[in-house]
Amino acid sequence: MAGLIGTITLNLALDVTYEVDELVVGGSHRVGTVRQRAGGKGVNVARVASTLGHQVLVLGFVGGVTGELVAEELFDAGLTALLTPIAGETRRTVAIVNGADGDATIFNETGPSVTADEWRAFGDRMPWSRLGVLACSGSIPPGLPADAYAELAVRARHHDVLTVIDAGGAALTAAAKAGAVVRSNAAELRDALGDTTVEDGARQLIGLGASAAVITDGARGMVAASNKGVWRALPVEKVSGNPTGAGDACTAVVAAAVAESPEPDWSVVLKSAVAASAAAVLTPVAGDIDLGAFRRWQPQVTVS
Repeated sequence: MAGLIGTITLNLALDVTYEVDELVVGGSHRVGTVRQRAGGKGVNVARVASTLGHQVLVLGFVGGVTGELVAEELFDAGLTALLTPIAGETRRTVAIVNGADGDATIFNETGPSVTADEWRAFGDRMPWSRLGVLACSGSIPPGLPADAYAELAVRARHHDVLTVIDAGGAALTAAAKAGAVVRSNAAELRDALGDTTVEDGARQLIGLGASAAVITDGARGMVAASNKGVWRALPVEKVSGNPTGAGDACTAVVAAAVAESPEPDWSVVLKSAVAASAAAVLTPVAGDIDLGAFRRWQPQVTVS
């Protein structure tokens, strides 16, 4: 029986979407439809993992009236959450969808500052004994150390809990050194390691101490590496749509695999991860997945 997947979103948000007939800078607009949904990369991971049949627990900070709305939406979505209160107001992201061409203009608030006491309270409330894996992703709010995810990975290891960390830049290398299973895309990998191929970059992350590395490579598929080798999986077909949640769908599959086994067969995991990422592109909102497409593509993915 796989353990509980804890998904950490340190910078939770309320995602607000406005639909207008045509976006005109400097103009006045009548909003046709308004949608509100709890957001952040870790929440997207939790939604996909839940859709795929896994037990999840959403972890993060919430504050103010916006934080209450986030907590309510998670409850309404059927996602169990353990949220740590903070003094600051939870951030909002606003997407304005232009009906004329379907493009979206996004406004991302930075997020509230988290104090040292609030960070300590978050760590003290972690239900380590219930967790099979801890999946960390998304931006780090002001006030927290840049290596916050790596710090969590070290604490998790003391409780025999493995960590999957989706990060880029210095946070990616710090996570690797902490022994986590690391996740990033090709651009984030090169930002952290310089000019390198995805395969060589994944090997470098293993050399730094990562348990495994899974790197998404856009239309070229996905690469996984561990101390047993390096694998590349190719997508079944070219898909078009909203790529925002594709990486989060990959993280959900990786976290589920690690929850079931500390050393999964990465060639098998890649087949599901590639299929899930592509199936996420077909849906209009990050955190959703086209289950029919996922089930159709998963056995067709080729891995070398």
